Amino acid sequence: MPTVYLETYGCQMNVADTEMVLGLLEQAGYARTSDPAVADVILINTCAVRERAVERVRGRASSLAQYKSGDRRVVLGITGCMAEHLRDKLHQEAPYVDLVVGPDSYRRLPEHIERARGGEVVQDTALDPHETYQGLDPSRSMTAGVIGHVAIQRGCDRFCAFCVVPFTRGRERETAPEEVVRQVRGLAEAGFREVQLVGQTVNSYRFQQAGREVGFAELLREVAAVDGIERIRFVSPYPLGFDAAAIAAMAELGKVCKHVHLPLQSASDEVLARMRRGYNFAEYRDLLMALREAMPEIAVTTDFLVGFCGETEADFEATSRAQAELRFDNAFMFAYSERRGTLAARKLPDDVPPEVKQRRLAQVIEQQRKITAEIYTAQVGRRERVLCESLSRRSASELLGRTDAFRPVILAAEGAGVGDLVDVVIHRTGPGTLYGRLAGKEHAQP
Repeated sequence: MPTVYLETYGCQMNVADTEMVLGLLEQAGYARTSDPAVADVILINTCAVRERAVERVRGRASSLAQYKSGDRRVVLGITGCMAEHLRDKLHQEAPYVDLVVGPDSYRRLPEHIERARGGEVVQDTALDPHETYQGLDPSRSMTAGVIGHVAIQRGCDRFCAFCVVPFTRGRERETAPEEVVRQVRGLAEAGFREVQLVGQTVNSYRFQQAGREVGFAELLREVAAVDGIERIRFVSPYPLGFDAAAIAAMAELGKVCKHVHLPLQSASDEVLARMRRGYNFAEYRDLLMALREAMPEIAVTTDFLVGFCGETEADFEATSRAQAELRFDNAFMFAYSERRGTLAARKLPDDVPPEVKQRRLAQVIEQQRKITAEIYTAQVGRRERVLCESLSRRSASELLGRTDAFRPVILAAEGAGVGDLVDVVIHRTGPGTLYGRLAGKEHAQP
């Protein structure tokens, strides 16, 4: 039986795609291996959102090319957003790559691999406005059967000035609610405890067919009705399209985790307008307040992008003040880097000096570190329900789990196992991590 080795970079959508690709290849007779040295096929599922991610994948592809030496015919392929974004020059830059397949071409991947194993160089990066991969079941070999991903939406219609996603994944299209529920039911029957609904702007989900319309709130309620699933998360929503019905569904449904990742990017209205985000800071703050009013316990994380085209010190200080005011649980923080093909790259000068970008980035990182530490310190002594996701990287005698609010917790493995939902008392905190003991053992020695 031929074997496939697959590495994944980027967002949760890429993770969901990897699970689906592995399921597709398993159906075609491939077995998954964790060792690239013995693989017949090596695939890198890629992200193109940041230049650093692209450079990292280039370096990794060059490293993996060493396994193509010798008598065996090993296929090395690039899939995903980088394949689409760099389709015109990827093979020229990396002639050792045999296969370049974009995110709308995975159905054809088994036949493309066979062609590449026969000596062809294969490229298929065509966008398909109708592809939702309906009917394809993901592999269950990637995880310990704890968390599964279901793509409810593909593509994006927002066209933010800095973002390549609409160009690499195409326009937005929704997976039929019946297909979403079918996949969620399959996860439940396989013993998974949590499902993550993924999409580029997941809360804008709106499926229309034959006079029927299902919005995001209705979809959450349908998924919550599936027996066996204990937790529901979704990534990533957009500040537009988050209506009162969706907030009410989040608040009312016990299975829906009280955490939302809501990218702000900037608190300057002028910068937001140049970014083409479609909202101003007051509108964002009103939405955040509505979420917190409906769910006082909700944890909110965000994205900050500093140094965007034309960002002044006053613009940046507005973001810094907003960060201090809104007190996010955590944040992904980046300095702007120009991405080929985007509106910003074509129309706006990248005029903030690199050293200024890095100073601003360091400032928001340090401020967020302090805010996160304060929020996490306030959790000490609390009793939390924790889903044990995996063994801790620190020790096989410890488990890594997460609270409903998505805060990571390390606890002793004695008395609990991967996949268990357990009550934990938080007894101390570290940088970005909580430490707990099983309830009833909270007075045990460290």
